[in-house]
Amino acid sequence: MNTKDIQSTLGTLLDLLKLEHTSITVTLEGDMTRVDIVSNDASRIIGWHGETLNSVQHILKSIIRTADNLERTPLIIVDVDGYRRMQEEKVKKIAEQKADFVRRTGSRIALSPMSPYFRRIVHLYVANDPQLQDLTTESVGEGDYRQIVLRLKGEKKGTIQSGEELSPVIAAEDGLENLDV
Repeated sequence: MNTKDIQSTLGTLLDLLKLEHTSITVTLEGDMTRVDIVSNDASRIIGWHGETLNSVQHILKSIIRTADNLERTPLIIVDVDGYRRMQEEKVKKIAEQKADFVRRTGSRIALSPMSPYFRRIVHLYVANDPQLQDLTTESVGEGDYRQIVLRLKGEKKGTIQSGEELSPVIAAEDGLENLDV
């Protein structure tokens, strides 16, 4: 996957959609390719709850997959003016807050259902953060209702039935209901 091809393809796509952009930067972060757009009209690229940004990202991934004849869709994250990074930080902060609850009560807790991308962010964050080494995560549920369960490492696994949706222990909004990916 050539970063110049990604940059060129996205630039052409944004131009065809008449979405104004100042610059496009492509960086490789492990197995993920992050594409940052700078725009004077970021809200048009983001769209309502990120729908336009998600669509642009999906089309870009499809074009790159086809052009490079890849077996799998590449992990490309398109961001505009730091919008996605703010959401990633929000998810990590909420995971930390829920981790405190799990430690205090000893109970497992389910986060609100979220997209595969944000579940991946939480899984990796909990697994790699030294402050969270006493906790583990697992995904449960199906489709749009798939959610992460956060629990202490010593808790017996297998208490969650396959396909079972675990309601969040705290009924109040946890801030995850407006994630846009």
